[in-house]
Amino acid sequence: MTVHFIGAGPGAPDLLTLRGRDRIAACPVCLYAGSLVPEEILTHAPPNARLVNTAPMTLDGIMAEFTDAHARGLDVARLHSGDLSVYSAVAEQLRRLDAAGIDYTLTPGVPAFSAAAAALQRELTVPEVAQSVVLTRTQGRASSMPPTETLEAYAATGATLALHLSLHALDDVVARLTPYYGADCPAAVALRVTWPDETVVRAPLGELPAVTAGWTLRRSALILVGPALGPGLFRDSALYDPAHVRRYRGQD
Repeated sequence: MTVHFIGAGPGAPDLLTLRGRDRIAACPVCLYAGSLVPEEILTHAPPNARLVNTAPMTLDGIMAEFTDAHARGLDVARLHSGDLSVYSAVAEQLRRLDAAGIDYTLTPGVPAFSAAAAALQRELTVPEVAQSVVLTRTQGRASSMPPTETLEAYAATGATLALHLSLHALDDVVARLTPYYGADCPAAVALRVTWPDETVVRAPLGELPAVTAGWTLRRSALILVGPALGPGLFRDSALYDPAHVRRYRGQD
């Protein structure tokens, strides 16, 4: 028996990977984060599969489902939104499974920041403007931030910032980033990207609080900040430059 953790993507059912789809179809038990995973993805589960919405559950309750399926020899598809590598709460489940001697696999999914970049029609790393993307968040009720991981430290690099779970603290975010990026720095907020009610706004950093002031839904928004989000004022990369010698394209 194996628990298959699957990144279900940012929302659109067709952004599920083929591997994720096939693993769901092969598992008679499916645990899913009902508040973030669309019901259409559950149609890939086998007929009569046990479908369990984990949104109201505790870690102990989720582990009880795993151990029950293990006792019955039933594979489990465990669906999380986005990609498993960031802010998924997968690590604590894997620790419990390791202790119980239960096998598991991880299948990556399309992350929220990638879906947001696609909606904005922007590459987040462009030559000589930004070559790094920082995925971070602000402190919340659920967990504090390590003392060395501050917005100011990341902003000082000039990298493209992707701030998760932080729209509730937008005024503070803008105040802390403005000294480094400037109030006119290109920025955006993406809410429920790829869902039918997707909302994406572009605005200078200093104007983000005003343009999102009327939003009642804020929990799953992503904030993007950095000069790479601006107009195409950057040089072409060397990748396709005819004067650049590379492994698959030599000079005459």
